[in-house]
Amino acid sequence: MIKLLAVDMDGTCLDSQGKMSDKTYEALKRAAEKGIIVVPTTGRNINILPKKIKNEKFYRYVISSNGSLVVDLQADKELFSAYIDSETSCDILRRLKKHLILTAIHANRDFYVNGIILYIGVKKVLGSDASGLKIVHNLSRLIKKKNASVEEFQLFYHNERYREIIKDIIAPHEEVCVAFSKGYAELFHRDGTKGTALLRLASHLGISPDEIVCIGDEENDISMFEVIGHPYAMGNAIDRLKQLAETVLPTNDEDGVAFAINKILGE
Repeated sequence: MIKLLAVDMDGTCLDSQGKMSDKTYEALKRAAEKGIIVVPTTGRNINILPKKIKNEKFYRYVISSNGSLVVDLQADKELFSAYIDSETSCDILRRLKKHLILTAIHANRDFYVNGIILYIGVKKVLGSDASGLKIVHNLSRLIKKKNASVEEFQLFYHNERYREIIKDIIAPHEEVCVAFSKGYAELFHRDGTKGTALLRLASHLGISPDEIVCIGDEENDISMFEVIGHPYAMGNAIDRLKQLAETVLPTNDEDGVAFAINKILGE
């Protein structure tokens, strides 16, 4: 029996235009009404969840920043966190300055973007979901001033050769992991993966991995697929996820999540 459904957002619940269809929204809500614990499990900062579900009550728990933060919204309580410390964060930022890599961070539950160019770009991509976005011009100063707990770095670049540069930048810090997409990378603490966070939440709720379905599409979802009983890959997912998946769904433009929920509910 499936008791928990962990769903990625971008590329999974959201279509290629960054929107959640009514069909997917209604399916998520229906799953919750049937007693399944629905958990948004996303690389997004908790303050920029998709607007369509941000203020909904059909889910209680959120795994955000790729697993660096797990929050019980009803109790307004942090259940689990795995932060990159301020010294390490500032060293990474110092190394990044030498390269044409645009940088944002998730810290203290907020989403900070470094500079106006990236701010405009991220706001264009996120649209109405970007209401919680904050612009700063010196991330190191922000971290030091606020003694910020950094959940995640988001890095944007124009050439795939930067993948190797980013690996070199974080190499001195064994506790920092990276997940890549095209033109984009996310840095997070090795103990802050989606898989680790989901297992921690499941343990808190008394749910076994075999009672969980997770759905994803990108490299940052691999950690979930490796530890959860029923991994479902979107039709638009990377090949590695499809290889690990129990089921390959239709794409995010074909309401693959709604298809999965119908399958889970036997409808």
